[in-house]
Amino acid sequence: MDTSTISSSAAAAAPRLGPAPVPAESAASGHRADDVARLVVKGTDQSGIVAAITETLAQFDGNIVSLDQHTSDPAGGRFFQRTVFTLPNLSTVLEDLRRALDTRLADFKLDWQLIEAKKRKRTAVFVSKSDHCLLDLLWRQRRGELPMDITMVISNHPDLSEDVRPFGIPYFYIPADRENRAEAEARQLELLRGNVDLVVLARYMQIITEDFIEQAGVPIINIHHSFLPAFIGAAPYRKAKERGVKLIGATAHYVTKDLDEGPIISQDVIHVSHRESAGDLQRRGADVERRVLSHAVQAHCEDRVIRDGNVTIVF
Repeated sequence: MDTSTISSSAAAAAPRLGPAPVPAESAASGHRADDVARLVVKGTDQSGIVAAITETLAQFDGNIVSLDQHTSDPAGGRFFQRTVFTLPNLSTVLEDLRRALDTRLADFKLDWQLIEAKKRKRTAVFVSKSDHCLLDLLWRQRRGELPMDITMVISNHPDLSEDVRPFGIPYFYIPADRENRAEAEARQLELLRGNVDLVVLARYMQIITEDFIEQAGVPIINIHHSFLPAFIGAAPYRKAKERGVKLIGATAHYVTKDLDEGPIISQDVIHVSHRESAGDLQRRGADVERRVLSHAVQAHCEDRVIRDGNVTIVF
């Protein structure tokens, strides 16, 4: 999904070091990976939520590894919490813990999820002809940097099939354009249905329809080659060069029916100057896109992102 845009200005005070690295969660603390779980909670802030959660975990001999929380306003604002904990023989007591949490948290009227950390997100990657984001995700997955399993690559061009082959991941070439979009999406949905937990658009240069988003039924993450808001239209890097921009960037966001206006997960920018050509901007922009997309995908796969309307809390 792409509207061919690039940044006009924005965020002069933004950090220059890229998205903060996300520490990998593992069994390094001496606990078995199978015994690690995450509890993600959101709702109206009120007294007693943290105590109710920690006391319930303690009843099951759970040991909290990390606990991050945020409130938009302590007087009835929105409350968000992500708790990572270990619990011996987790799989055997998981359902009992769910029932206990359901009972204890019922009065708070919270939305919450209890997730086993060992369950990696099954992911489909959509791509067109640009290979940089796709290959970066494949490489990071193979190195164990991303807690996900890429189950398939879907493309509207055959160009990258040989690049994907060494990774042993199925590559599906489904021609897609304005004329056959409904047919192409129907074929894509057949492949996705029941087989994935996440879709990543790694520079997939086709519009994603609202019907596809609804039927896919899983989160969709897009990498947008700009620090939004942006230059709109064709040849964005040429337009950026002509305007003499001093920053270029990238934005990873969830896809909604409002195209590039979905909840933002990660962003970054880099400084550029008048000395750089449009080709230089494109090359450097590709580096930012890779970094921002991998950061967003990792955060999602580790359940660090809590969506609240069109806003995200990223722990």
